[in-house]
Amino acid sequence: MDPRTDGNGIVVGIDEIMKILPHRYPFLLVDRIVELEAGKRIVGIKNVTINEPFFQGHLPGNPIMPGVLLIEALAQIGAILVLKTVAEVNGGFIYLAGADHVRFRRPVVPGDQARLEAVIMKKRRQAFKVKARGFVDDEMVVEADLLAMIK
Repeated sequence: MDPRTDGNGIVVGIDEIMKILPHRYPFLLVDRIVELEAGKRIVGIKNVTINEPFFQGHLPGNPIMPGVLLIEALAQIGAILVLKTVAEVNGGFIYLAGADHVRFRRPVVPGDQARLEAVIMKKRRQAFKVKARGFVDDEMVVEADLLAMIK
C-alpha cells in the first residue's frame, strides 16, 4: 500500500480539499486527488452527475458540462498543486490569472468521470504556469496552459 494514500488510492480526500480551497458547493469541482507530487504534478477526479446544477440550464435535452467549468476544475487542481508546493502563502490567495492554448476535444456528459492532470511548467516568485489536461476513459477532453498567481 502506498503510504500517501488511505488504502483506497486517495491521496487527498474531499475534507482536505475543502481545507485547501475556499470553493464550496456548487462550485467545488474536484472530488478527490489520487496522485500528488508537490512541486511537480497532480491528478484529480471529478465525477460528473446529472444532479449538477448547471445541467438544468446548459443544453436541456442534451446536457454537457460547460467548458468554462472544465477549465475551472483544471484550475482547482492546479491551485491545490501550487498550494501544496508553496511552503506558506502568508494569508495570500491564489487566483487564475490566465488561460492559453485552451482546447476542448469532446463534450463531458453526466456519467463521465473526468481525470484531471496538471504539471508545473514554470515558477517565478508568486506566479506559476501549469499545463493541465482532462481525460474521460483515457480520451483527452480538454487541455490548457494556466497561469496562477498568489496575491
